[in-house]
Amino acid sequence: MGTKVRNIRMTQTKQSLINAFVNLVNEKDFDKITVADLTKGAQVNRATFYAHFNDKYEMLDYIVDQSASTVIENRTLGVVKFDKESIHALVLAVCDYHQQPNFQCRTSYLSLIPQLKNKMLVELKRYLSKSLDNICTDVEKNFYAPIYANIILEAGYLWAFDKSSLDKETIATKISLLILEDTSREE
Repeated sequence: MGTKVRNIRMTQTKQSLINAFVNLVNEKDFDKITVADLTKGAQVNRATFYAHFNDKYEMLDYIVDQSASTVIENRTLGVVKFDKESIHALVLAVCDYHQQPNFQCRTSYLSLIPQLKNKMLVELKRYLSKSLDNICTDVEKNFYAPIYANIILEAGYLWAFDKSSLDKETIATKISLLILEDTSREE
């Protein structure tokens, strides 16, 4: 079998396992999900699961990592800029991220919130750092990118988990204006 065919098959199998996990997340608590449940849902054998992941925790880590970067990529359309539209998109990305899969529906997933927030924070810092490349010095960028990332993360998190009466579009608009006003004061 050619390398290209093998890579496509591996990618499809990994995606089948991920899809099985996402489906199971909506039915049972994480600690009750077994590798047998995952392989049954993905219609693969146990050895195939272990060819991709060491255990369900590694699988979860992989999903969270991929989800954080994918949701930012989707919302920003892959364009890295530091402007109102991009910051607005980042807030919406955090809102989306905390809704898929719907971890908040099960109490056992509350323990995952710090991991979810940390993965998204890393991705926000990465995006913001790149977007500030031509605007700030490295010292300023290293100082401000984490601050802006935390503001964006907290806004999306509060919307998703504290069930704010504000809609996410309003929150995204206010946060983007707040951050941009902060940067315009520096000039």
